Amino acid sequence: MASTVQIDEADIGIEPAAAGLIGIIDIGSNSVRLVVYQGLTRIPATLFNEKVMAGLGRGLAANGRLGRGSMDAAVAALTRFAALAAAMGVTTLRTVATAAVREASNAAEFIGRVERECGLRIETISGEAEARGAALGVIAGIPDADGVVGDLGGGSLELIRVARGEAHERISLPIGSLRLDAVRKRDKRALAPFIKKSLDTVGWAAAGRGLPFYMVGGSWRALAQVHIHQTGHPLPIVHQYEMPREAPASLVRSLTQVDLATLRQVPNISTSRLPSLPGAAMLLAATVKRLGSSSVIASGFGLREGLLYGELSPPVRALDPLVEAARSEGERQGRFPEHGDLLFSWMAGLFEGETPADRRLRLAACLLSDIAWRAHPDFRPERGVDTALHGNWVAVTAAERAALAQALHFCFGGGGNAPILALLAQLAPPQLLARARAWGLALRLGQRLSGGTAAALVASRLVRDGNDAVLHLDPRHAALLGDAVTRRLKLVAGALGLEPRVVVA
Repeated sequence: MASTVQIDEADIGIEPAAAGLIGIIDIGSNSVRLVVYQGLTRIPATLFNEKVMAGLGRGLAANGRLGRGSMDAAVAALTRFAALAAAMGVTTLRTVATAAVREASNAAEFIGRVERECGLRIETISGEAEARGAALGVIAGIPDADGVVGDLGGGSLELIRVARGEAHERISLPIGSLRLDAVRKRDKRALAPFIKKSLDTVGWAAAGRGLPFYMVGGSWRALAQVHIHQTGHPLPIVHQYEMPREAPASLVRSLTQVDLATLRQVPNISTSRLPSLPGAAMLLAATVKRLGSSSVIASGFGLREGLLYGELSPPVRALDPLVEAARSEGERQGRFPEHGDLLFSWMAGLFEGETPADRRLRLAACLLSDIAWRAHPDFRPERGVDTALHGNWVAVTAAERAALAQALHFCFGGGGNAPILALLAQLAPPQLLARARAWGLALRLGQRLSGGTAAALVASRLVRDGNDAVLHLDPRHAALLGDAVTRRLKLVAGALGLEPRVVVA
């Protein structure tokens, strides 16, 4: 019978594979999940994602063993996942297990069974390694994260201080969502002391004071969805959704007053997670209080993404995930190679002095500026807005999504009275949306002038000169001027409070 393979954090890794499909099977205390990624890149596309709520950790609190029924459910899921990975042609498949398997007295029995029946070799990672993987996952999706990451699984809670793209102090606590639920069912009054006793062991808690708390894990993401639903937030995307520091305590109170039928009305929450939400909310509130956090930010990335990110070279890690994803999407849906980069440089003189944050958003808008050409002309603005608002982007806030949507709306010919603009105004400040409108109008001008060709963009430039928005054009390309070009130049200039001017020289 196989024995537990204990993997320390220094050993975390898969064989580098820039091409081909990479699969990660994550055997957690609550769920078993398979995710298949397209290669090892800064932001690999997710091709497949499926989970089964096997509940391996349910028996740990009672007798320290994995339950027979839970093992059967997990093995059935793993058998399917192994078959799917083989059918997809996954070139690198890694199977990792966390707290439940790490701590169960009969873990070796389960590991041996999985190897015999599924053909999978399980790596049981340590609490330290799990913490570091979760931290790297948050850094992969929120590169400027500076605060404390909390990864709540079914069997444990990992807390990690992150700053400057690195994981620092960390600790693994035995207070996962399944254990919280078990304590709460035995005696509700025992839950708060149980949580406090564990959190009191975090000796470096002061390092998180006044900084955000980044929450990872299905139960905590479900709490973010509840908060989005309760507050009527207009963009129901969990990743980088930010709650005030008072929100967890408010969720504790509200969850004591609602029944499961009401919670089932919240979109995108698995019903199997509902019983764990009160305990998860109490733990979140206590953790935020213990750390003195400034706010709570949800992360859609965690251990699995951290395992991939840890394999990247430093230069690849340093790439901007929003820009890289926008570039990939632009190449997939656009018509002209390097079109977005050329437009970005072509209009740079009109936006001199912009902040680095605006510069990266303008670049992302340029890279996405041709994604809607296949759509019917009447629906191109809608396609652009939908991509910006609801795309699978990371390292972007709700306000920044709205700015991208504003830019693409006007890039694709959207009107100034479109109903969607009222929604965008709820997400971003007027000054940012005004700048984004100017980016979109400049993109529309550049596309009309050049027809998407590189030569016309290289032979011209759009700059600000005093109170004028000036289109400089090489005499050899003077024939490209026309009424449509001058009209669009006038719109760009008007958006910036400037006068339009054309210079052919």
